Amino acid sequence: MPHPYPPNGFQQAGRHGVVLAVTCLALAVVVSSMASLNVALPDIARQTQADQTQQTWIIDAYSLLFASLLLPAGALGDRFGRRLALLVGLAIFTLAAGLAALVTDPGQLITLRAVMGMGAALVMPATLSTITGTFPPAQRARAVSVWAAVAGASGVLGLLASGLLLEVWSWPSVFWFNMVVVLVAMAGTLLFVPESAESASSPFDVVGAILAACGVAVLVYALIEAPVNGWTAPTTVGGLALGALILVGFVGWELRRSHPLLDPRLFRNRRFAAGSLSITLQFFALFGFLFLLMQYLQMIRGYSALAAALNLVTMPVGMIPAARLSPRLSARFGARGPWTAGLLLLAAGLAVLAHLDVDSPYGMLAAGLVPLGAGLGLAMPPATTAITDALPPALQNVGSAVNDLARELGGALGIAILGSVLNGTYEARLDLPGVPVRIADEARSSLAIAEAIGGPVLDQARDAFTAGLQFALLGASVAVLMAAVAVPTLLRRRAGTQPADRSSVVHAAPESKRRFEHG
Repeated sequence: MPHPYPPNGFQQAGRHGVVLAVTCLALAVVVSSMASLNVALPDIARQTQADQTQQTWIIDAYSLLFASLLLPAGALGDRFGRRLALLVGLAIFTLAAGLAALVTDPGQLITLRAVMGMGAALVMPATLSTITGTFPPAQRARAVSVWAAVAGASGVLGLLASGLLLEVWSWPSVFWFNMVVVLVAMAGTLLFVPESAESASSPFDVVGAILAACGVAVLVYALIEAPVNGWTAPTTVGGLALGALILVGFVGWELRRSHPLLDPRLFRNRRFAAGSLSITLQFFALFGFLFLLMQYLQMIRGYSALAAALNLVTMPVGMIPAARLSPRLSARFGARGPWTAGLLLLAAGLAVLAHLDVDSPYGMLAAGLVPLGAGLGLAMPPATTAITDALPPALQNVGSAVNDLARELGGALGIAILGSVLNGTYEARLDLPGVPVRIADEARSSLAIAEAIGGPVLDQARDAFTAGLQFALLGASVAVLMAAVAVPTLLRRRAGTQPADRSSVVHAAPESKRRFEHG
């Protein structure tokens, strides 16, 4: 009886499976590093004597460099090789992680976290573009769905891994663990990942790369500092305006280039625009939600870092199966259906979680986490595919970088805006008549200070905090609902056009593809 798989086909499928495993391992470690160090901050603060501002930048320095360098790093991968970009990025990441495990000065730790972000900026676009550039069309949609599931679940898994490590060892173990995982990913890349690069020789857009990096860096910096300085503070308004002005200059420069870093005209492609908008708002909700919920679980419910992370495991339980199912549904019914359904599920999950209070049982948390995870699993693959398939093979790293940048900007916006909503509501709702003004002001400044005060002040502070949590999560739900309306509107076929291909592969506009292929 003949083997059901031809030998060559079977071997090829096996090679693709190994490539997918290696790239997803590299992806998981750089994504999880954005959030996993949060649970180690108390230990870091005690051992390094880091103040509150330094603690914030130990986390955010990584995201700042990561986001600002994504577009230039993606273009470098297209030009010089995606496998090379992956290896160089992993090497930079693991070297900085190893040094970070040895330092005790908070300033040095912030610097090394920034260097890790530089390495991550090379890694993340290369993982997705390697998949889209090496997998055959029949397997690409499913591989992208696995990539999207790993990207979405890695934040929670990183928190869980860090919590487990901190139960046994101290905070440097988080960096040692990162090193071990990255070394495994580097070995797998050297052995199994093929090289791919842009075949045509074209000048690298140095000015565009500088403008993109500076514009995104200024914008993300202003967003990170906005909750501390205030949204109407001159530094915040000026930073946001300057970042926007630089990005406007970037758009003007790119429109005049024959070989742009990123052609702004690509956003005329409705599917590309829908994918970018959807990814941004999905990660706005996801990162903002994780930022708020970890505070709720540890400060209101009193859970340890590990217990808080374990409370989130029902989210990837819903996300991973849904992400595997998404390409099948897209192939059968078209991408618009599962994409929109996923956004609606995500909004519903957030709406359920907006009812959490001080005494909510775990059942209510799970009732929100399961549809939230399933919604992300359904919506992320078609949104990611829409972005990457809008570009020709020679520019897959840039397409991947746009996808990743949408995630980073969405996450930064989610943490900044939802965190500000929580803090503003907390301060407004914490009415303490009869309490001395100085003590009341201190309690309004932080729930942690209210905990130190204790008594009736703490009870009221917890109620005010949960009111802020509810309001912020309801706002996140509304934002995702807006995306659920915008996406099918953008994907709707205009009169006189041919029906879209009912598959999970989203085709780029021919005009955009010709422009990129022929300069």
